[in-house]
Amino acid sequence: MDTFMEVLLVIGFFIRALGFAVLGFGVGRFTMDAYKKAAWQVQVALAVGFFGLLVGLTKYSSPASMGMFAIGAGAALLMSFTAKKEEDGEELKKK
Repeated sequence: MDTFMEVLLVIGFFIRALGFAVLGFGVGRFTMDAYKKAAWQVQVALAVGFFGLLVGLTKYSSPASMGMFAIGAGAALLMSFTAKKEEDGEELKKK
């Protein structure tokens, strides 16, 4: 029975890591998409909320969970910045 519980524990760790990566990607993507279209007051609130979430996760979650969140958020930020370059190229081709 101990072996079965250990296997479930390992599976739970993988699911939690995957969940935090997806959460990080979703929050990062939402923040960047909403940031571009918002007024400066909303931009400030988005930035403070995003970094507040990072601080809260650093304090109250495990290091692995925080790392997976950071990887997901980093991927979303990189995608947001690279998509901008592709869109600029497409706009130049249309003109």
